[in-house]
Amino acid sequence: MKRVLLKLSGEALAGEKKTGFDESTVTEVARQVKKMTDDQIQVGIVIGGGNFWRGRTSETIDRTKADQIGMLATVMNCIYVSEIFRFVGMKTQVLTPFSCGSMTKLFSKDRANKYFADNTVVFFAGGTGHPYFSTDTATVLRAVEIEADGILLAKAVDGIYDSDPKLNPDAKRFSSISIGEVIEKKLLAVDMTASIMCMENKMPMYVFALNEEDSIIKAISGEFNGTIVTV
Repeated sequence: MKRVLLKLSGEALAGEKKTGFDESTVTEVARQVKKMTDDQIQVGIVIGGGNFWRGRTSETIDRTKADQIGMLATVMNCIYVSEIFRFVGMKTQVLTPFSCGSMTKLFSKDRANKYFADNTVVFFAGGTGHPYFSTDTATVLRAVEIEADGILLAKAVDGIYDSDPKLNPDAKRFSSISIGEVIEKKLLAVDMTASIMCMENKMPMYVFALNEEDSIIKAISGEFNGTIVTV
């Protein structure tokens, strides 16, 4: 793969703390991505906001406002992680679908491609810029727009299971499954909107646990330990 979209779980970046940031976890992610960029692989990144805010769990806030808070949570995450990436020696840019003053730049495909050509890691923050769309959907949308070769889905769980492994100790992990089956079985590795976009645009996904050693590098080098979602 020459260009990938890496989706990082906000909660996974928080480590054992579950909220905020775990700097050692983020630095380890940066180390792995640095190896990819050193090998001339172009990397775009989307980060969830679950380490700060999950708007859908609120029973008092209007959904649109709750989702806007979530969008801003992803902007904070991207600014933080991009600075850790710079610390380990990479060039980064944070793009958003709405203006954030001088903190980010507005997203366009042309702008993203210009940065990729300069071996810059591009963070796609702020989701789609609209409520009722998750960062899963934003991930697939950006991957399709930038013509990525695949999506690397780094989660707290090491793949897609036939049932919730937290609730069912006998749940079985798929080593490979088609996106059609994911939709049919309602397995929700990503939300349904994102799954349908993957199917329509033939965008493969590689689902794995972020906390496994060298998990990101293994996902792209053939030593993959997770679930491949085929198209």
